[in-house]
Amino acid sequence: MMKYPATLICVLFILYLFWKDRKKGDEGPSNAIWIPFAWMFFCGSRYVAGWLSLAGLNLGATTSDEGNPVNAASFFLLIIAGVFVLSRRKVDWGTVLTQNKWIWLYFLYCGVSIAWSDYSFIALKRWIKELGNPIMVLVILTEKHPYQALGVILRRLAFLWLPISVLFIKYYPAWGREYSPGGMSWGGISGEKNSLGMICLISGIYFSWNFLLNQKKGSKVRERASINDIILVGMVAWLLYMSHSATSLACLVVAVGLLIISRTTFMAQNPGRIIALMMVTASLYFVLDATLGISDIVIGALGRDATLTSRTSIWKIVEEFHTNPILGTGYQSFWAGDRLPILWANVGVGINQAHNGYLEQYLNLGYVGVAFIGIIMLSGLLKVRRCLNVDYPAAILRLCFIVTAVLYNYTEASFYGLNNMWLLTLFAIIEISSQQGRESADSRRS
Repeated sequence: MMKYPATLICVLFILYLFWKDRKKGDEGPSNAIWIPFAWMFFCGSRYVAGWLSLAGLNLGATTSDEGNPVNAASFFLLIIAGVFVLSRRKVDWGTVLTQNKWIWLYFLYCGVSIAWSDYSFIALKRWIKELGNPIMVLVILTEKHPYQALGVILRRLAFLWLPISVLFIKYYPAWGREYSPGGMSWGGISGEKNSLGMICLISGIYFSWNFLLNQKKGSKVRERASINDIILVGMVAWLLYMSHSATSLACLVVAVGLLIISRTTFMAQNPGRIIALMMVTASLYFVLDATLGISDIVIGALGRDATLTSRTSIWKIVEEFHTNPILGTGYQSFWAGDRLPILWANVGVGINQAHNGYLEQYLNLGYVGVAFIGIIMLSGLLKVRRCLNVDYPAAILRLCFIVTAVLYNYTEASFYGLNNMWLLTLFAIIEISSQQGRESADSRRS
């Protein structure tokens, strides 16, 4: 059977990639980056219980409300490990809180919203788990060279995500393909097409940034492209095609366009122009959409109908459910408890999000939650604008993550929970002072 030689080749290729990417000298990131690496790997593929299930081990049942004890334990251990690393580093927590007050106020509001949730214990467990996202971000940001550390993490994630996805789709259909009443789709390492699209989007943004900006003279962290990177980019293109994820494709096209524009001399000479151009483009799009219906043209070009693969019908159904418009149902409480079977009877079994991040925020956290997201994104853009004259490639990468998150959440919900789009959005927005970064380097071997 071809799958066994293919599996051996895949394993050898992955080992070769990690061997070529091994840490060199004292300037590489610390071993602590394996903690956010593991967190992001499981968030982008399958959780621990899912991998154990593929191996023939079923340790604990999984339910929509209670989750799985193995997954809960594994993420909790990663959170503890991240907290331990941060406790060993010289972090000025007062400064971290004041520099990122809107993010911490948002997480505080999420915690307070548990009080009016009909399923408080479920919401509490989910909130504690989500606190791991900013913890992982801070582990990366307190590295001596945080953008180098993030680059190493994203590159090594691609070493696993992409070849294994190809292997699963081609030779392990029971693992790499998803079967539903709507037909078959390809999910690769994640087992679900939209999740496969997300890992292609994230990997595509990283490699595009590395090719177009991170190797330019003046970049603080230069990484030379290799033939291995080109092979991985080819895998990104093929897997993105197989996933049929129009959202991820559109977001990647916008991100790559932003990177190409930012590379021009006109933008580099006056970095603030990139923000102005982005605002003008967004305003022009809204005007054209209101007058000429340009959204329908874009949707058609992506091969989707006007319902966005039935998303608009889901939006209409969930909007009719009674929720508190100001405060919502409580953190991650809308798709829970007795309400879930009713929702599934109307929108389809297995759906657990509104497929619109802004609507999802409204359902769970009301207009207050939506306002928080808007303020957080705006504060992130202001931080990026200040960073443009300090580290241009890093600022553009942060801008790509923010712009991508804003667009991605039109047809998917990623402003919460365990997903890498939300973690990278937080990475783009959370800041620590440069002095803290230097001080943390003294203990970065923790």
